[in-house]
Amino acid sequence: MNIGIIGAGNIGATAARLFIRAGHQVALSNSRGPDSLAALVGELGPQAQALPVEEAARFGDVVLLAVPWHLPEALPSPASVRGKVVIDAMNPYRPGGGLYDLGEATSSEETAKRLPGARLVKAFNSIWYKHLAENGDVNRPVGGRHAIYVAGDDAEAKAVVRDLVAAIGFDPVDTGSLREGGKKQQPGSPVYDQVLKGAEAQALLRQLYPG
Repeated sequence: MNIGIIGAGNIGATAARLFIRAGHQVALSNSRGPDSLAALVGELGPQAQALPVEEAARFGDVVLLAVPWHLPEALPSPASVRGKVVIDAMNPYRPGGGLYDLGEATSSEETAKRLPGARLVKAFNSIWYKHLAENGDVNRPVGGRHAIYVAGDDAEAKAVVRDLVAAIGFDPVDTGSLREGGKKQQPGSPVYDQVLKGAEAQALLRQLYPG
């Protein structure tokens, strides 16, 4: 499929490599414009291209958001992602450190308000980019791969993201809705940035959140 990536930093660039390895076409974008991504696109090869943010979003059947959460102006327009599966890999860090206090809401719920009509799924936010780059292994059995958590309110959209996660060699672990599931995998949660296999992660979540 075509995957638009908004943000070409550690997570965005690493995900692009993995998606390309799995056979997908990728369009990368950032705030500095396509010319700044020439070296990266050259390294990634013919399955990659650099586009402005809006065009990358329109290119994608799936769109990955990997920009600072506190910069809503870095997001594509709602029209460009309406009806699409949008993966939110962002966390609500303040520019100077620490997290925004969102009360009972999660950062993905706030992102969903910024992008009405998008089919938002929280994923790739709780894994260190080096682990993302190095720990995927499609030859490992399901349940024995490094876990990547997935949360969302749209079951079909979550299934698309789970398939993507599995295709790049990780175990997708469903944590639930954008609110309850998002809280389980947000910064400061017991599973955030932890190296757990899929089966281990599921067992820990059952222990932490019985019922």
